[in-house]
Amino acid sequence: MAIYTGRGDDGQTDLRDMSRVSKASPRIEAYGTVDELNALIGTTRPTGHDDVDERLREVQNHLHVVQADFANPDPDEDDPAIRADHIETVEDWIDEYDEELEPLTSFILPTGSDRGAALHHARTVCRRAERRAVALASEEAINEQAVQYLNRLSDGLFTFGRVVNARDGEPEEAPQY
Repeated sequence: MAIYTGRGDDGQTDLRDMSRVSKASPRIEAYGTVDELNALIGTTRPTGHDDVDERLREVQNHLHVVQADFANPDPDEDDPAIRADHIETVEDWIDEYDEELEPLTSFILPTGSDRGAALHHARTVCRRAERRAVALASEEAINEQAVQYLNRLSDGLFTFGRVVNARDGEPEEAPQY
């Protein structure tokens, strides 16, 4: 299979149903930002913590489902789609790691170890992906659970960053006002 096809040279790309749209369309912006998030998460692995790495691997697979979901303007029942159980999985991870962490008493700066800070960075890209998905949803019908997943995942990435930093002995810093 050739890596290049030339089909995108005119600024258009194919969706999952083979319809053509502008590369600047809200749909492409949404799943392109999810792709960026997925690649950024890939730079955080390995974190040095096997349980976190396994969860991040699962998140990366979930994000491929989100991309397929957003790339499909007319999904069938058996097409890839984010479901409530994906969201619940992330919530379970957050709850589990929250038990390991000191309670938050203020906002914290997105810093710490290289991997911890990278996870905080990934959280901000996840929030952007969520904003792109909300913009898409305002123009076209999409799977709302995919938007909910991105919202929950940003909380998850924040928590993963905190866990990695705590395990690496990096203190949390509160902003100074």
